[in-house]
Amino acid sequence: MSAELSAPELGELTGFRIGVTAHRRATDFISALERRGAQVVHAPALMISPVTEDARVVEDTRTLLAHRPEILVVTTAYGLRRWFEAADAAGLGEDLRDAFRAARVLARGAKARGQVLSLELDDPEVSSDERTSSVVDRLLADGVAGTRVAVQLHGLTDEIQLERLVAAGARVDTVAPYRWLSADDGERLPALIRDVCERRLDVLTFTAAPAVDSLFSTAQETGHYDRLVEALRTDVTAAAVGPVCAGPLLEAGVEPLVPERFRLGALVRAVCTHVAGVRTVVVPTRYGTLRLMSTGTALDGTYVPLSEAQVAVLRALAGSPGAVLSRAQLLSAVPGLDTEHALEMVISRLRKALPAPLVATIIKRGYRLDA
Repeated sequence: MSAELSAPELGELTGFRIGVTAHRRATDFISALERRGAQVVHAPALMISPVTEDARVVEDTRTLLAHRPEILVVTTAYGLRRWFEAADAAGLGEDLRDAFRAARVLARGAKARGQVLSLELDDPEVSSDERTSSVVDRLLADGVAGTRVAVQLHGLTDEIQLERLVAAGARVDTVAPYRWLSADDGERLPALIRDVCERRLDVLTFTAAPAVDSLFSTAQETGHYDRLVEALRTDVTAAAVGPVCAGPLLEAGVEPLVPERFRLGALVRAVCTHVAGVRTVVVPTRYGTLRLMSTGTALDGTYVPLSEAQVAVLRALAGSPGAVLSRAQLLSAVPGLDTEHALEMVISRLRKALPAPLVATIIKRGYRLDA
């Protein structure tokens, strides 16, 4: 069968490996990546505990209602929905709705606002950049001394913002409709960390800040933290769904890819744009445009999967199209190869896999990309 007939369909992410740490909505996210051709490595760092397992949310709601909050801060749509589910189940739903109607309500972002409106409550004030800190900035500018403020938490307590409210004189109540728990089975997260350290992933995605913390904590426990951070600073791109999620990465000196709109769909599109513009090597040849990815190559849209050694050889040759590279130069470019015979076997298999004679032998000198 010809290479063209057997080649996989070329998608925007074909030839790239993407790591996913999400638990909630992971299926939708992974499906979106795989539809575009990505090889996905999934290791959920955290999961959300069911609200029915935590009676404290009901207790905190009773306390909050007794204090009659003048200001209510909503941080996530999911959390607000879960909060009302718990309140309704405990017979507190209407009292909670009355509290929202009587208070000044601020939402951290558009999704949280949408959930407020879906509950047939008044339209809340919305932060322009979807940060809890911006909501607190607005409250502090207006003055909160002596004011009862209730804050819906989002799985991980934002102590800094709560401390800012308390320092300004606010009396703060909190409710956590869900909690973050470890979703790892003890194997997948350490394996994902090793993949990052060994540069086997192109992009590692995050959809929640606690997932970053969980990854870093696991790396510390397994002795891989320094290597992990170094890989994320250099060869593996970290991608975060929004600025809150990006926070722990930035604190570690990792500059993540963040989409302009803080949504999963936007994150998928940002990853596609990034790998096309940054992680794809493009070389014009007499046989058509050669595109080199992490797990294979495409010649005029025909994708051919390759081994890591074959990709390394082709990448070295593509880095100097038309130039002759010696066997010694190629051996140094391919991790794990230590003999000329092994190199010759890799090149032989590479030639058989490619749909055109792109690798030329220059007698007694080496090899070149026949561009």
